[in-house]
Amino acid sequence: MYQVLNLNNGIRVVLEHIPYVNSVSVGVWVKSGSRYESEEINGISHFIEHMMFKGTQNRTAKQIAEDIEGLGGQINAFTSKEATCYYVKMIDQHIDIAIDVLMDMLLNANMNKDDIEKEKGVIKEEINMYEDSPEDLVGDLLSKATWDGDSLSYTILGTHYTIDNMSKEKIVSYMRRTYNYKNIVIAIAGNFEKDKVIEKLESYFNKNDLDELQDLSISSPKVNNSILVKQKDIEQVHIGLSLDGIELGNEEIYTLSAINNYFGGGTSSRLFQRLREENGLVYTIYSFPSSYINCGSFNIYFALNENNVERAISYIKEEINNLCKLGIDKEQILKAKEQLKGNYILGLESVANRMFSMGKSLLLQNKVYEPSEVLSKIDKITEEDIRRIIDKIFSNGIKSAAIVGKNVEEEKYKKLIWG
Repeated sequence: MYQVLNLNNGIRVVLEHIPYVNSVSVGVWVKSGSRYESEEINGISHFIEHMMFKGTQNRTAKQIAEDIEGLGGQINAFTSKEATCYYVKMIDQHIDIAIDVLMDMLLNANMNKDDIEKEKGVIKEEINMYEDSPEDLVGDLLSKATWDGDSLSYTILGTHYTIDNMSKEKIVSYMRRTYNYKNIVIAIAGNFEKDKVIEKLESYFNKNDLDELQDLSISSPKVNNSILVKQKDIEQVHIGLSLDGIELGNEEIYTLSAINNYFGGGTSSRLFQRLREENGLVYTIYSFPSSYINCGSFNIYFALNENNVERAISYIKEEINNLCKLGIDKEQILKAKEQLKGNYILGLESVANRMFSMGKSLLLQNKVYEPSEVLSKIDKITEEDIRRIIDKIFSNGIKSAAIVGKNVEEEKYKKLIWG
C-alpha cells in the first residue's frame, strides 16, 4: 500500500513499505524540466542536475559518490521535459545515508562559478554525443516538429549557445521558481521504518525556509502538421513519425497502450512483423505513446536503407489504415491486455521502478495508483474502448515527421508521407 503525506513545510512524501526486500530506493522529484524553460535558458534544468553533484557545504563531489558507492549503493539523476529526479538505491540498513546525501545535495549545493564554467564543457560534450546518435537526434527533431511553438519542443540538454551563456545568476533565479516545496516530492520504496524516515526528513526541512510556489503555467499544445529534416553523413535514414496522442492522467492511456502493444510495441506487433519479419526492410522499428501534462503524441521510430524508405512508409500507412478500418479482433485485444499487465507486473519486481512510478505520478498527476487499480483498469478495457481510441488517435493519420540521413529531401518525404 502506498502512503502519501505532507511534511510540516508542505513537501509531499509517498512511501511504499516492502518488508520482504533488503534494499531501499529514495528519490527526490522536482518539477523542473525543459518544458518550464524559456528559449534563452534552454537546458538549465539539466544543467542544475549536473551541478547538484559538484559538491555541497558538507561534501565534495567525490565524497557524494563515495558515501553511496562505498556502501555498495548507486546514486544518479535524470532530467526529462517535465521533471528532474535525484535517486539512490542502497541496502536497507543504510537508508539514513541515502537520505542524508540527497537532502544535502538538495539544500546545500555549492553552485560555485568555477564549477559552472567547467561543467559547460561537460554538457557540450554530452550534446555532441547525442548529435552522434541518430536515434537520439531524430527524437529531438521529432519533438521540435511535433511541438514547434511550444516549450515542449525544446531539447532537454539545451544548445551550445544556451550552455555557453549559462550563469550562476540564471541558475539561482530559475531554482527559486522551480525548487520550492510545492514542486518537490520525496518517494521511498523498499524496507524501512516509516516513523523514523519521516522524523529524519522533518529534521532537515524544519530548518530550511523554502520559497513559496511560483507560477509554472504551461499551455495545452496540439500536435503540429510539420516535417523537419537534418542532413547527417550516416549509412541509414532514421525516421520519426507522430500522430495525435493522449495527455498524462487521462485513463484512456491504458487503452492506447494496449493498442500500441498490438500495433508496434514489440516483436510480435504488426509493424515489426510487416516491415522486418515479412519484408526485411528494417532492423529496428517500434511505436510508443508520449504523454505529458495536458497533451500527448503517439510516435513511430524506424531506421533503414534509403532505397527501402518508400516501401516502408507505404506499409506503415497501410497498417494505420487497416487499424482504422478493421480494428483489432477479440483475441488480439486479449493478448494486448495480457502483455500490458505482464509488462507492468514485471516492472513491479524492481524497488527502483516502484519508486520512479509513484514519485512521477504524485509530482505530475497529484495522485498515485495502487497496482491493483492499474490492473483493474487494464482488465476493464473493452472492444468499444479500443474502437473509440483508434478513431481518436489514428483516424487523422500522421501529423509530424522528422528525418535524419544523408541527402534527405524534405519534399520527397512530404509526398511519401502525405502525398
